[in-house]
Amino acid sequence: MKGVLEGVRVLDFGRYIAGPYCAQLLAQFGADVIRIEKLAGSEDRYTSPVTENGEGSLFMQMNCSKRGMTLNPTKAGGREVVKRLVATADVVLANLPVPTLVQMGIDYESLKAIKEDIIFTMVSTFGSVGPYSDRVGFDGIGQSMSGAVKMAGYPGKPMKSFAPYVDYGTATSAALGTFAALMARQQTGKGQIVEGALMRTALCFSNSPMIEQILLNINRVGTGNRGQNAGPSDIFNTQDGAIIIQVVGQPLFERWARLVGAEDWIDDPRFATDALRGVNGELISERAGAWCAERTTQQALEELEAARVPAGPVLSFQEAYEDPHIQAMGVLNDIDYPGLSKPAPVAGPPIKLSETPGTIRHRPPTLGEHTDEIMAELGYNADQIEELRQQRVI
Repeated sequence: MKGVLEGVRVLDFGRYIAGPYCAQLLAQFGADVIRIEKLAGSEDRYTSPVTENGEGSLFMQMNCSKRGMTLNPTKAGGREVVKRLVATADVVLANLPVPTLVQMGIDYESLKAIKEDIIFTMVSTFGSVGPYSDRVGFDGIGQSMSGAVKMAGYPGKPMKSFAPYVDYGTATSAALGTFAALMARQQTGKGQIVEGALMRTALCFSNSPMIEQILLNINRVGTGNRGQNAGPSDIFNTQDGAIIIQVVGQPLFERWARLVGAEDWIDDPRFATDALRGVNGELISERAGAWCAERTTQQALEELEAARVPAGPVLSFQEAYEDPHIQAMGVLNDIDYPGLSKPAPVAGPPIKLSETPGTIRHRPPTLGEHTDEIMAELGYNADQIEELRQQRVI
């Protein structure tokens, strides 16, 4: 089955998550994505090493279905290679500082001079406008500056999310923007800049509590796992583990109250709305915690499910991998790679299409695996390729 982006070429100059995962999503839906990295391998290739040669788990996830080449664009010969690559491309993607983009010849003006209708997808921490636009940063900075980290922890003890949701959210938004830009180009014939920013994503994801704060000056403080706008909404210890219960809305609250023997709370004015249940959440969590402590995880979950109250176990990564439902979903794909002791469970697209699904077509590239192949496509012969290799351009 052909991917919906078959025939679209993407040059991936991305690093770590926000750029490469955007390119990964495009690759999963059929784009020819060429990952371009340093001659010795870019730093994100070796984050959390899992292979004999030091390639990392982050690289395994971010680079399936891509072709890989090495290139030094700062050399004269490298700049020429960049020009030839851009002339064949539809999208150029980068999450690098602007001076570096200019040095490499992949800033928007340079790209547009080569190909008028190019789409330039750029990702940064703070965006291109504002006093912090030149600063560099990672996911945790977006989380922290959006207000979310203070609310995730406790007073005096802020806590960021372990999962880098700002990075992944920015990558996904950038992929959506790139799809939209490709559609717009079909209609207008014009390319454009698609700009993602970690700070913009973080603000969007935590916008609702900010709206509440500005309108009501409520000055909430963190309550850890306990939710503040409903209840029970918390993580509770069982006899052999922990579960999360999330009750939102009157029907769910009534079902939960009957389950735990708290029928008298149904008409209690302290718990009359989600907002009031959030205010009195500590009391509700105490009652729910006592109920859970008397049961194993399986017993608690079975009773909650019978009452149709949303709940789930708190799993380790190993337990999540082994969970029968997660296995049945088909999200995880066994990917072999040179130097791995066993296949890596790489997640496919987070969204499922019934007619044109995204897929993982092949493993990530080894360092420079497709350099000669791509250079030949650009018109370089074997002698020229070897000369550029001797000059440390490729």
